[in-house]
Amino acid sequence: MSAVSEQNKRAPIPDNMPGLGHGGRGGGGGPMRRFMPGKKPKNTRKTLVRLLKIYATQWRTLATVILLTVVSSLVGLSVPYLIGRGIDAFDTAAGTVDHLFLGKVLIALVSAYMAAWLIGTCNGLMVVGVTQKLVKALRRSLFEKLARLPLKFYDTRSHGDTMSRLTNDIDNISSTIAMTTTDLASGILQITGAFVMLLLLSPLLTLVATIAVPLTFTLTRTIAKRSRESFVGQQRHLGELNGIIEESITGIKMVKAFNRQCDVAASFEAANRQLRAYSTRAQLWAGLMMPLMNVINNISFALIACVGGVLSVSSAISVGTIASAITYSRQFGMPLGNIAGMFNNIQSALAGAERVFELLDEAEIPPDKQDSSFPSQVCGHVAFRDVSFSYIAGKPVLEHVSFTANPGEVIALVGETGAGKTTIVNLLTRFYDADSGQILIDGVAVQDMKREDLRKYFSVVLQDTFLFTGSIADNIRYARPEADEAQVQQAALLAEAHHFISRLPNGYRTQVSGSTDNLSQGQRQLLSISRAFLCDSPILILDEATSSVDTRTEKNIQRAMLGLMKDRTSFLIAHRLSTIRDADRIMVIGDRRIIESGTHDELMRRKGSYYQMVVSQTGGAAER
Repeated sequence: MSAVSEQNKRAPIPDNMPGLGHGGRGGGGGPMRRFMPGKKPKNTRKTLVRLLKIYATQWRTLATVILLTVVSSLVGLSVPYLIGRGIDAFDTAAGTVDHLFLGKVLIALVSAYMAAWLIGTCNGLMVVGVTQKLVKALRRSLFEKLARLPLKFYDTRSHGDTMSRLTNDIDNISSTIAMTTTDLASGILQITGAFVMLLLLSPLLTLVATIAVPLTFTLTRTIAKRSRESFVGQQRHLGELNGIIEESITGIKMVKAFNRQCDVAASFEAANRQLRAYSTRAQLWAGLMMPLMNVINNISFALIACVGGVLSVSSAISVGTIASAITYSRQFGMPLGNIAGMFNNIQSALAGAERVFELLDEAEIPPDKQDSSFPSQVCGHVAFRDVSFSYIAGKPVLEHVSFTANPGEVIALVGETGAGKTTIVNLLTRFYDADSGQILIDGVAVQDMKREDLRKYFSVVLQDTFLFTGSIADNIRYARPEADEAQVQQAALLAEAHHFISRLPNGYRTQVSGSTDNLSQGQRQLLSISRAFLCDSPILILDEATSSVDTRTEKNIQRAMLGLMKDRTSFLIAHRLSTIRDADRIMVIGDRRIIESGTHDELMRRKGSYYQMVVSQTGGAAER
């Protein structure tokens, strides 16, 4: 891929996007978006169904897990019955013990406990494996989705919140899946089995045990309703907090330069306070569940013991049967409490899943045409025909723009900040599609080309450079991964970067990254220019490419670029007019159109907008 791929990592802010600027890029939307009121869950049932569909992709393993869970539950249901039979081996009236029968019961109990432990261990391992596979697939789908989203998404969203969805929310789903999968299935089976066994032992004691059911249902419904909103708010404010942290670390130099540490700390404290409030509320409601369930279960145990004692005195049932009934009532009541407690975890997971699915449902870049075409050999002829474009509907940035760039011609774009210079480049490379009109390269409309094929024709150097984690050679080679060391060094020589690279401790093997400052901004820009040299594409785009280098280096780069521009169509965007005076044609952008076009000398003679710009930069001494 060409050097234009650099923009895929850090999206450019549109020239005149209202409320946004290059300074706010790190936060991806700033406080205006960060503190917007959060929305309630759109459809909890729909989110749960989507999670179950993801589960269904591992149906074979899950079927095995369910089968083992059924076996484990049946084994567990045999334990209370065996305990009751063991108690009945003691004849209190005669003062005797049936040792043979008791020995068989004890062996059966030990076997049941061992089988339950073995099955539970196998089940746990299988569930962990399935969970991690599903989470891996979900995280991969989300990351691949990010590559298919348009730049408009990144221009208007907090980067920290997006990363929070990819990490925190998916981890939340992962932990909940691991905890609730077998517990929920096992709990349902235990409740059903315990109810059947209680019914067989004593219908009257079964009726007493079921008193806990309506109480548990009412409690669960009340707490789940109140806790859901808190868990959703917790996940949302966690994303907002991550956004503040991300932009504060990225822009730490700017924070310190303007002494805004206290303001940043105050913003962090406000977001952190909101997160604490929602988290505390969520955990309080979640913490109420188990204590209240224990109260309900203990009331149920007491009632069963009392009723069973009365029945035992009247010789209606044996003591062993009462013991079995109490144990079965525990197996009936405890899963109810566990399932009720799971609802809090499920609420938290659904809140995270909804945020993940919301991102997965974002509108993607429109697909390329299936019958796409492209020139077999690009000469570099570019034409805009009556092109109009707006970032926001009803607020046009460009209207009816038309011009032609011939192969090998150097076109300079000048104008005030926000006039639409970078927008023209964004349309040419299809980072955005025009609302109307046509953009053609060698007679082929860019809308008819695949984006991947189109961007191979461009070498791009942006004003905001970005380095990826790796060596300097790897960063230069980013434009052409197959390039050898000699080609990398040749590109650096042409870009005037070889001299400073050679002075580094490890030369071209020096490790750099986008988040460290071991290189100056000018050096980073020289490496970005080296990428463009190595890319060697027929169309060159230089967006303020020399804005961060000193005058001497700028002249050296300009001299080197004369060779690079030879036989290539070049578009230069610059505010320093001295860098574009030798362009074949200078186009002045303003009022959403091209207001002037011509060579430097022609425009100076007209004494229009370009003339005024030159006069303002030269302190009143107009150039001739």
